[in-house]
Amino acid sequence: MTVSDFRKLALSLPETAEHAHMNHPDFRVAGKIFATLGDPNKEWGMVRVTLVEQEMLVEAEPNVFVPAKGAWRRQGSTTVNLRAANKAMAAAWGLAAPTHLKEEFKTKKSSRS
Repeated sequence: MTVSDFRKLALSLPETAEHAHMNHPDFRVAGKIFATLGDPNKEWGMVRVTLVEQEMLVEAEPNVFVPAKGAWRRQGSTTVNLRAANKAMAAAWGLAAPTHLKEEFKTKKSSRS
């Protein structure tokens, strides 16, 4: 996945908006950040997942997923090599999105199958 792919995937999720946080592009739903780009460099992004998901991702693919530094780590922020970012983007959005959006997304997704 490229930076452009990451951005396109994030913005394809319902009611997602791109902003900036700490000089990096970020992606938000209902005002909550669920993903960012460019930290620590352009080959990496960040997705916010549950601590259990973070542990599982890091254990399964330690060269792809790394807990973020500092207090962000304890909130589930997980840096991800962009080559594998699509594995975690929807999960990150789901944690930040309000329930009604998650239900709409689930319904639309299942009707496409």
